[in-house]
Amino acid sequence: MKTRQEAIEYGLSFPDTYKDTPFRETNWELVRVKGNNKAFLWIYERNGMININVKADPDFRDLWRKAFDSVIPAYHQNKEHWNTVILDGTIPDDEIKKMIALSYDLITDSPTKRIYEAVKRIPAGHVATYAQVAEMAGNARMCRAVGNALHKNPDPDTIPCFRVVNSQGKLSGNFAFGEGVQERLLREDGIEVKDGKVDLEKYGMTLSEIIR
Repeated sequence: MKTRQEAIEYGLSFPDTYKDTPFRETNWELVRVKGNNKAFLWIYERNGMININVKADPDFRDLWRKAFDSVIPAYHQNKEHWNTVILDGTIPDDEIKKMIALSYDLITDSPTKRIYEAVKRIPAGHVATYAQVAEMAGNARMCRAVGNALHKNPDPDTIPCFRVVNSQGKLSGNFAFGEGVQERLLREDGIEVKDGKVDLEKYGMTLSEIIR
């Protein structure tokens, strides 16, 4: 990959993306993600070479800088989180594509999105605690974020937040679902509720289900 067009075309191959030229200096072209409008790929010419800027996870940022002379701290962007890749032909295409793909993943990822995907993994007839959902979403310390996300659940029909209970198996208050709604949904799911609680030993997710 050496040309501007190749970089743009590969960036646009990812779902829900579009090209933008937001600056007066048309040398800079961006590939953004629809919805959040964040750019994960910046393309520009500098010193006679096409360069791209990509967001980099700290675990890979320095690895790529050490592996390739043409990967350097980002030009005109935060050097802690972004790399510049000089498309001079010295870096294998598959490595450049990995860098762009990782940038896309980092830009499109959000804790709320991961929480909703985790809740979808709770099997029918089972419940999970806020801590377990946080663990499945990749960060065991964001229990509060789980509660906030579920309170704003945009699609209750496919994100079964009624299957989430606290660490003692207690149901959420009526303010979250409406009076008696969570209990009714759990019973319809085959889960027994006694005195506003679920038996976690009987209905809780197993460790293997959480880490799969």
